[in-house]
Amino acid sequence: MRERAEDLLYRMVAIDSVSGNENRLADFLVEELREWGFTTHLDEVGNAIARRGDPNAPMVMLTGHMDTVPGGPPVRRDGDLLHGRGAVDAKGPLATMICAAAQADVDGVQYVVAGVVEEETYGKGATHLAECFRPAVGFVGEPNGWAGVGIGYKGRIMLRYSVSRPAVHTASPEEKASEAAVAFWHDILTYCRSVTTSEKAFDRPIPTLNEMTGDIEQARLVVSVRTPPGFDVEAFESFLATATRDGDLVVDDRTPGVRVDHRGAAVRALCAGIRAHGARPTLKLKTGTADLNIVEPRWQIPMAVYGPGDSALDHTDNEHISLTEYATAIEVLRGALDHLATDLRG
Repeated sequence: MRERAEDLLYRMVAIDSVSGNENRLADFLVEELREWGFTTHLDEVGNAIARRGDPNAPMVMLTGHMDTVPGGPPVRRDGDLLHGRGAVDAKGPLATMICAAAQADVDGVQYVVAGVVEEETYGKGATHLAECFRPAVGFVGEPNGWAGVGIGYKGRIMLRYSVSRPAVHTASPEEKASEAAVAFWHDILTYCRSVTTSEKAFDRPIPTLNEMTGDIEQARLVVSVRTPPGFDVEAFESFLATATRDGDLVVDDRTPGVRVDHRGAAVRALCAGIRAHGARPTLKLKTGTADLNIVEPRWQIPMAVYGPGDSALDHTDNEHISLTEYATAIEVLRGALDHLATDLRG
């Protein structure tokens, strides 16, 4: 089984699937996973859906994204390491889910593995998934290391700001567009500091100036704010409306932060699987955003995030995954699924 699992991951990583162009990988999975005992199809938005077990039984949903950011190292195997864009984020976790679900006990339970589109942009695939399925338990595939369990991801607000001012001499005391844009950015920084109640990275809003262009007459900013669970988005947007200095503001994304119950069935099952392999589980709160933020608020079920790989390698030119860790993660997740099946059968 290990050789087959490694071959699956290699072929997945070798298929380019930058956000918005996942169709080749989706088609591959729909065909390939029929050989793994799944019934498969493509849904309306391009997600690859694979199912094992009685479709009327309680559902365990395992969702991982197929898309990647551009670039990355050439796909190659170097001993125990597999290099390539997506090896960690997040084809390794998705392949882990496929292999574990292909081996897990399906008596009285069904497993649905979903390879979703556009996680790296605005979550189109996960949004559609949240509307179409009602699972009993769910997992999201992201790299946390084989002994790590993700229980929280920060939210995200994405905004675009543009402002114009009349042409004036640089010696004029009149406010320039570039100055108005800088003042707007500093207002955001001040607001985020004012609502910060903890210095822990997960618990405080973290603004980032993603892009900045401008001159005396025209200026433009793209800003993201990573927000903790419970962040008052409405109050923040009310503040922004007062700080625009006659500029134009567009909010492109309002994804809430989420933290799951660490006592829930999904977390407990993973922790049991990790302990069975001789390690102490590490519960992780992540400062990024994942598809968990989209599906968990809609489903309101026990959920956890799991997958092999070092998230520090996400989006880097050194992205690679240990195949030994990948194999261990498959066994951990398979054990967790069998544990859940016993619980769901009652």
